[in-house]
Amino acid sequence: MDQKKIGQFLRRLRREKTLTQEQLAEVFGVSNRSISRWENGATMPDLDLLIEIARYFEVEIGEILDGERKEERMDKKEEETLLKVADYSNAEKIIFSKRLCMMFIAGLAAFGIYMVIDIRGLMEIPFYENVASFMLGLVFGDLLLGALYSSRYMSKIRAFKMRLLKRKKERASS
Repeated sequence: MDQKKIGQFLRRLRREKTLTQEQLAEVFGVSNRSISRWENGATMPDLDLLIEIARYFEVEIGEILDGERKEERMDKKEEETLLKVADYSNAEKIIFSKRLCMMFIAGLAAFGIYMVIDIRGLMEIPFYENVASFMLGLVFGDLLLGALYSSRYMSKIRAFKMRLLKRKKERASS
């Protein structure tokens, strides 16, 4: 998959409809900067947007991914499969954002408890000192996990893990 070629194809499709990047961005509810990034090959649209783009320009998703027009058409079953994959991708994003939100709330609560213990001067009592230390550790861990989750690092770890699992399955079936 050549992102530059895909970007050039998307630009060609947009120009065939005589649309500006801003106009196309309005159609898909994204920024014109996103359109520019797609057309320059810097990024790719999400799968669900890719399906919408294909419908809008009346081309196959395979044509977009190959960066050129083809004579053969995708059948309905393949399109339904791609839609299911897009739905799954969106569900994964929702789960991810919920996890991030819960982590943020847990970190705020732990920090709040730490602040109450510190402000009330309860650090002198060993029990509260231990609770405060635990809460501070929880906040630090939460910040670290939040940084990892929100960075691309976590997705790289997950992709690596999936490749390892795939290799294990292949070895087991051999």
